[in-house]
Amino acid sequence: MAETPSASIVIPTQRRADYLAVTLASVAPQAAQLKAETIVALDGGDVATAEVAARHGARLVTLPAPRGANAARNAGIAAASAPLIVLIDDDIAAPPGWLGAMLSGVDADPDHEVFGGPIRARLEGGGPRSCGREAAPITTLDLGPEDQDTTFVWSANMALRRSAYDRVGPFDETIHGRGEEEDWEQRYRAAGGRIRYLAGAGVEHRRTASDSSVRALAQASYRLGRTARRHDRRKGVAPPLRGEIRTLAGCAWHTARRRCANGIVMGAQAAGRLREALAERRR
Repeated sequence: MAETPSASIVIPTQRRADYLAVTLASVAPQAAQLKAETIVALDGGDVATAEVAARHGARLVTLPAPRGANAARNAGIAAASAPLIVLIDDDIAAPPGWLGAMLSGVDADPDHEVFGGPIRARLEGGGPRSCGREAAPITTLDLGPEDQDTTFVWSANMALRRSAYDRVGPFDETIHGRGEEEDWEQRYRAAGGRIRYLAGAGVEHRRTASDSSVRALAQASYRLGRTARRHDRRKGVAPPLRGEIRTLAGCAWHTARRRCANGIVMGAQAAGRLREALAERRR
């Protein structure tokens, strides 16, 4: 009889074989050492991604057609055999000791069912010029050097006990972009669940040099802005149209006043939110 893995590491991905190769190169050796299984949940078929998964010894679960990251997460979790699910994104790099810190933190705290660790930006092209007054233009999380309870962690670096997933239910597959994991965590917390931040279990959130340009980051930020507005509307907290206009104007002022190229990326997100707000009015 096969031994139950210490954890099932689930990686949703869609046609990003080059990113996935870096992620698996950092994760697979740790998984082998600590007897965890690695599952690549492929959102729509892709030969290159399948080859990368096989090269690193990961199990492949494929959705026949693209349905979104949450659908891929659910499919990966359904195929997992461990009582602990570790979710990561396909664009992270896990430093040595990451998985050990995550497993140790989970084992030491049986009263919590959801955990997460730091997510630090790694813009390999250097990224846009920043005045230092704003966060990196990709998802990060840093709550300091001490373990602590928190409201949310992000699915780029998140662990959950299967008991919580079975009780709360799957990730909402109608949500794309902003709010994908937040919705699930809200349901979990509403039922009395607790979330623990593990300071020692950090990963790096990568962007290659070509994806670190102002143009590439702004395009991604615009798309995120649209999904963020939809998520706020779903929660009933979307600001009025004048609020979105004010935010966009503030980003433009910041960019010009501070000569901050990162302000262009922030402005792109604000523009995406405004575009979505205007679309709402036409519906």
